[in-house]
Amino acid sequence: AEHPTEFELITAAAFLHFLERRCDIVVLETGLGGELDASNVIGTPELAVLTAMGMDHAAILGPTLRDVAAAKAGIIKAGGTVVSRGGCPEADEVFRQACRERGAALAELDLSRLKVRRLGLEGSEFGFAPWENLALPLAGAYQAENAALALTAIESLMKKGWNIPEGALRQGLAAVRWPGRFEILGRDPVFLLDGAHNAHGMRAAVESLRAFFPGRKLAFLLGVMADKDAGEMVELLAPLAERAFVVRPGSPRAMAPEALCALLAERGVEAWPRDSVEEGMEAALAAAGKDGVACALGSLYLCGAVRSAWLKRH
Repeated sequence: AEHPTEFELITAAAFLHFLERRCDIVVLETGLGGELDASNVIGTPELAVLTAMGMDHAAILGPTLRDVAAAKAGIIKAGGTVVSRGGCPEADEVFRQACRERGAALAELDLSRLKVRRLGLEGSEFGFAPWENLALPLAGAYQAENAALALTAIESLMKKGWNIPEGALRQGLAAVRWPGRFEILGRDPVFLLDGAHNAHGMRAAVESLRAFFPGRKLAFLLGVMADKDAGEMVELLAPLAERAFVVRPGSPRAMAPEALCALLAERGVEAWPRDSVEEGMEAALAAAGKDGVACALGSLYLCGAVRSAWLKRH
């Protein structure tokens, strides 16, 4: 028999934990795709949520968006209830077809209901009809849309009889903390930490940086995994980068800093390798200067190390 993978062991341990805690409901996120993921051994879930489509893990699930969508559609079960982010025609058709075939009810996010009133580094204020004046303490221009998807999911649960009072909904949004997702660690200079670890995440991070710091050049601390599309990530980042300091995240899958520096240099970004996260962080902060912006991103493996280095410094 094959030995279970680390992910399979963690998933089994999580199921046992949920059982022992007698959870009313569990948010169970797939690790890779859906259909063949360890988390998908469950029966028909109370609700299946399909988030924004990206090409992560395309080497395993791909090569096309339809292939990735087909793998994700594996969480759609017979007679289930499904909420989809939508907005990607090829994938949407796959999801609709799967729902038709399996007799599942589908609700797609309706962005015409979303009105963002204010967006700042402290977070956003928005309305998602019929709810008005919702507050979300997350920076990141895309977070109101993520919240709208969560609210669509909550609506589906309410229709199924779950008692979720409006006060709980408002309080839940207002209390959200998301370490490593466009997280502001410092102010002079502004120092941001983001776990963007693939092209999809990098695009979202770059759009938010553009929205908050229009026309500004930034100093970056970078480290990426060798199995991610580093070329596309660098291409997205290059127009914003004044200079970059590159480190090796703590994983055997990490890309060599010299290789990443070479990719950056090809796109006209001055880049230097640094031996440690501490050294790289100090170099990025110094390069940003008191009134500038420094940003650490490229891998979730980098996040913990950057936060530790930052806390040590303070």
